[in-house]
Amino acid sequence: MRAFVTTEDLHDLVRDTYGTDRRLHELARLAGGTTKGVYRLTLDDGATVLLYRWAAEENFWPAQTGLDVGPFQADAGRDGFVRCHALLHELGVRVPEIVALGPDRALVEDVRGGTLEALLERDATAGRQIVGRLGEMLRTMHSHRSPTFGFPGETPAGFARQRGLNCLVEAAARDPRIAAARSRLEEELHKRFAAVRPRSGYGLIHGELGPDHVLIGPGGEPVLIDIEAAMFFDVEWEHAFLELRFGPLYPALRTVGPDPARLALYRLVHYLSLVAGPLQLIEGDFPHAAFMREIAEGNARRALAEVGVR
Repeated sequence: MRAFVTTEDLHDLVRDTYGTDRRLHELARLAGGTTKGVYRLTLDDGATVLLYRWAAEENFWPAQTGLDVGPFQADAGRDGFVRCHALLHELGVRVPEIVALGPDRALVEDVRGGTLEALLERDATAGRQIVGRLGEMLRTMHSHRSPTFGFPGETPAGFARQRGLNCLVEAAARDPRIAAARSRLEEELHKRFAAVRPRSGYGLIHGELGPDHVLIGPGGEPVLIDIEAAMFFDVEWEHAFLELRFGPLYPALRTVGPDPARLALYRLVHYLSLVAGPLQLIEGDFPHAAFMREIAEGNARRALAEVGVR
């Protein structure tokens, strides 16, 4: 049985942050998190703040997953959040402000404008304006360069290929269509990797940037969340994911002329990981199984189409 946070657990944190003249009035755990718990705290004066909690009880992922390869094993806990927050904040990229930190938790600004995903569904014109501003933010990030990505002797494409191969194993074990095409998909991963030419220098990427990971700030500005996976990497990794998540709106987010060979490899790796990951999650007690099955189904079709299977 998972032990989530209760109001009693937060008494000292609220007192140390806000003093003894304010009290926690209401606590609500927000839906959707897979690696950390996100809670909205409402104080007795109506002010709100979010609690991020990194703990085993909040993590729905299995102990072993094919998604964990090289840089994708980066610290996604409290320390990783603080490190990525500092880097993005220094670049002027809007992220929720940190209010207070604890050993496995953080209190952060509650950005109440909703997600970009919800805005695009409600008001496509207003949403496209935010997408344009998000593109400017991404240009800042992707042009911030590093000569390495932290793993001497390997390349981002090499780690991505291994992630793809691992995810192919996991996906094939859970989806008979992937299993039937496994040799063709494996051959395609190797072929696409072989087409990638060496390069030097990497840009700062978010790592998993969909419209659900962008909030709307009080000034109408995009605010990035779930930033723990930010890293220096091939920006094509980000662009392959942005293509997938933003669809026809993607051109407003194209920050560079991406390398076609890298894009082709990373597209296929994303598709396979978005089959393997959701199907692994729903083997446990993740509460949104239908949504995860839908993600896996759509990406299984995309992966199979890459090798001519309909």
